[in-house]
Amino acid sequence: MPHQANAARRHHIARPKRTVTNWAEYDAALRQRGSLTLWVSEEAIEQWKAAPRRTPGGQASSSGLAITTALKLRAVFRLALRQTEGLLASIFPLLGLDLPVPDHSTIAAGLGR
Repeated sequence: MPHQANAARRHHIARPKRTVTNWAEYDAALRQRGSLTLWVSEEAIEQWKAAPRRTPGGQASSSGLAITTALKLRAVFRLALRQTEGLLASIFPLLGLDLPVPDHSTIAAGLGR
């Protein structure tokens, strides 16, 4: 009796409309979701370092492109500033790139742009 009395309030789980017919392909697609692929163009590598200043003051070490890229990665992966710096520092050696990584205070300064 209790089972029938609560029938109106029970949630019904609908059957899936599509069924998986090719499990190997489906399994490979699920594994591919965890893949991270990054492309760095030659133009981006050339523009990564900041241009030398012609005015008095310290020399900038990171270009606007570097700061913008760091901020985009930060937004995509929802990282803190120091974690973003660490992510870039770990990605560049994997890609075989010898590029300077903007530090977290430089990335933070880009937030106000």
